[in-house]
Amino acid sequence: MYQNGYQQYKMQSVNTMTRSEMLLLLYDELIKRLNRAQIALDDKNYDLFDKSVKRSREIVEYLNKTLNMEYRISYDLRRMYEFFLFELGRLHAGRNSAVIQELKPLVAELRDAFKEASKTAAV
Repeated sequence: MYQNGYQQYKMQSVNTMTRSEMLLLLYDELIKRLNRAQIALDDKNYDLFDKSVKRSREIVEYLNKTLNMEYRISYDLRRMYEFFLFELGRLHAGRNSAVIQELKPLVAELRDAFKEASKTAAV
């Protein structure tokens, strides 16, 4: 019963988020999954590593798929997301933590840029 109540709360929270809030949540989740992949790789927990990288790919694919191509910036974002997907594929194949260290700052920088843009748009 409690699990069902939590699921309902979670769904309601997601359904009432603004686009900006949802975007920031996705970037936060991507950073979290990259951190989890790093920890799993350090611990040689390859099952968790694979799941974390897979979930990271799913998030980036969703971000890419939902771009509104009416805006010029969307073309640049698409190229960035394609780069992220390439790097995540490279990470998965090579299990190289250097790839994570390259990706995390890029994702964080993009997240921070969207956070600033959403503040500016709200004013």
